[in-house]
Amino acid sequence: MNKKALAFSTLISVSISAPAFAQSTEQSTLETVQERGRLICGASQGTPGFGAPDDNGYWRGLDVATCRAVAVAVLGDKDAVNFVPLTGQQRIPALQTGEIDLLPRTLTWTLQRDSNGIDFTTTNYYEYTGFMMPSSLGIENVEDMAGASVCVQTGSTTEKIVNDISVKHDLDLQPVIFDSNSGTRAAFFSGRCDALMTDAGALASVRASMADNPDDYIIFPATPYASALTPAVREGDSQWLDIVNWSIQALIAAENFELTQDNIDKALESEVPVIRRFVGTIPGLGEALGLSDDFAYRIVKSLGNYGEIFERTVGMDSPLKIERGYNELYRNGGLMFPLGFK
Repeated sequence: MNKKALAFSTLISVSISAPAFAQSTEQSTLETVQERGRLICGASQGTPGFGAPDDNGYWRGLDVATCRAVAVAVLGDKDAVNFVPLTGQQRIPALQTGEIDLLPRTLTWTLQRDSNGIDFTTTNYYEYTGFMMPSSLGIENVEDMAGASVCVQTGSTTEKIVNDISVKHDLDLQPVIFDSNSGTRAAFFSGRCDALMTDAGALASVRASMADNPDDYIIFPATPYASALTPAVREGDSQWLDIVNWSIQALIAAENFELTQDNIDKALESEVPVIRRFVGTIPGLGEALGLSDDFAYRIVKSLGNYGEIFERTVGMDSPLKIERGYNELYRNGGLMFPLGFK
C-alpha cells in the first residue's frame, strides 16, 4: 500500500471511531477540544487544492488551512488536528452528532442547511457551480447540453441545481447519481456521463489531478449565480461559533492590514492601535473569546494571511491556477470583507 492509500486508510479508521470524541453535553466545544488536545475537522475524500493528503499523508488545501487556523487559535498548534474524510451525505450528520468539531469541507451556505442544526461561520471561498465536459463534444455553454447525462454526487446542492437548469432551459438533462466523490469522478472519466457537475474550484482540482490531459476538458458556469462555500459548526454554541468566525477573520484582516507570515513579527512593535489589538499587544480581544490575546498573531505566524494561503493552495502558485476573482479583498473588487478587530 502506498503512502497516500495508507493515509486514507488511517483517516477512514479515525472516522469510524470518531464518536468516541463526541462532545459532552456538559462541556462547551472549546472545553472539549482543549481537553482532548486535538481538533477534529470534516474533510473531503480528496480534492487537491481544497483538502487532500500529500504523498507523505500531510493534509493540505484551502479548507485544511481554515481548520488549522482554528487549531492554532485554540490549541496553539496547526498540526493538532484530525481530518476525517466524509462523503456529501455524511458530512452534516457528522457535525450535528458531534463526531467532528468543525466542517470546512466545501460546504455551500443555503437556507435549508442553516435551519437544520448547524451554524455557518465566515465564507472562505466564493465561486459558481460549473460543468466540466470533454472539449471534443464541442459544447461550451448550458444551452447546448440538451439530453446530456451528468455525473452528480448525492448529498450536494448540485442535485437540485441540475434539475433547476434542466427545467429552466428545457434540456432533459439525465442526472447519474453517485454516493462518493471518487465514484462520481471515476464515472465521468470512464465515459459514463457526458458532464461532471460540482463547484468550479473542485472541477479545476479534478481536471488538474485526474485528467490525462487537462486541456482535453472545458469548464463553464452552470448558472449565473455565485455560491458561498462556508465552514460550519454545530448550532447552539455561540462561543465556538465566534472562535471559528474570528479565526477566519484573522486571515482576511491580516491581508487587509498587509500583514504576512514574514512580516508579522514586526507588527509586535507597531504603534498603530488597530494593529496592536490585532497582534495582542493591546489586550482584550482574545480574552473576549476565551483565547489568548495573541491568537490572531499566532494564526498569521503559522499560516500566513488569506491571500498567501489562497495563492499556494488554489491560486497562481498552485497547479490549479485559479484567479482570485470573487475571493479578492473588497478593496480590490472582491467579496472578502474583514470585520473590525476592536
